[in-house]
Amino acid sequence: MVEHSASIFDRRLLVVTGKGGVGKSTVAASLALLAARRGKRVLLVEVDAKGNLADAFEHRQVGYTPVEVHPGVLVMTLDTEKSLREYMHINLKIPIFGHLSPLARALEFVATAAPGVKEILTIGKVLWDVREIVEGRSEFDLVIMDAAASGHVVAQLGAADSIRALVDVGPVRAQTEWMVELLSDPAITAVNVVTTPEEMPVAETVDVIARLRAETAVPLGCVIVNRVLPELFTTHDELAFESLNQPSGRESLVEHVGSGSIAVLDAARLAVALRRSRAEHLGELRADVDLPCLYLPYLFTRSFGLRVTRLLADALDEEIA
Repeated sequence: MVEHSASIFDRRLLVVTGKGGVGKSTVAASLALLAARRGKRVLLVEVDAKGNLADAFEHRQVGYTPVEVHPGVLVMTLDTEKSLREYMHINLKIPIFGHLSPLARALEFVATAAPGVKEILTIGKVLWDVREIVEGRSEFDLVIMDAAASGHVVAQLGAADSIRALVDVGPVRAQTEWMVELLSDPAITAVNVVTTPEEMPVAETVDVIARLRAETAVPLGCVIVNRVLPELFTTHDELAFESLNQPSGRESLVEHVGSGSIAVLDAARLAVALRRSRAEHLGELRADVDLPCLYLPYLFTRSFGLRVTRLLADALDEEIA
């Protein structure tokens, strides 16, 4: 599939996925913050029900009802039972009182026998909000979906097609038709894959992009490479480090600077080695994936909050035309 050339924020649905641990949720939050800065009103949707996406804005946990966590950014956490309740109320006109626990258990049983049933409640809720935007009935301009990790996102995004393959006619078939239309429209939807310049994340990124192209009709947007190390030293610096690392060089350093200089030298050599290794993985990524790449810096901080979200939004702002 040929990817759409529109700006990333011209779409109505941005799906963010990636291998676990690469910073997928942080990047999704940063995209939402940047979109809000550019005048968009954003619905940021967390699909894995952890309820911690709001942490990126230093806000308390949120639930199924969207809560404004930052000017222009509202966050919600999907809930399968509540999605089912909303679907039945809106589409089947069935009033629901109390909990749906027995029905939810039945759903689990059906989902085991028919893959795609459970996922359709997740992607269906997201797409309902997207359709409201497209048809001019929403307070939002953009939905950003912090989707399942790359190992599960294909099934999540392919759920509507899976259900459509099982059902030939009827209201369920009709529901999946408009979902598939929205998901496959490159002017509306784009899947963006977050990775880091390391062997396993790069390999999984290449694999999930190939699977998305082969098994779904969902358009691809870009690859967002997180935690890119800065190039601290020139080639001449590296040659100087190698010279100083010789026995005579180390002795001279200890004599004139002190024993602590050896630790600094070792740290510099490690930084060069890590940068070189990650540059090789970046080269492999660019060779194997024909998508635009956005690069985010490695932030030397252990915190996870609004400061980090802002820093990454600043970096994205420089990368996105």
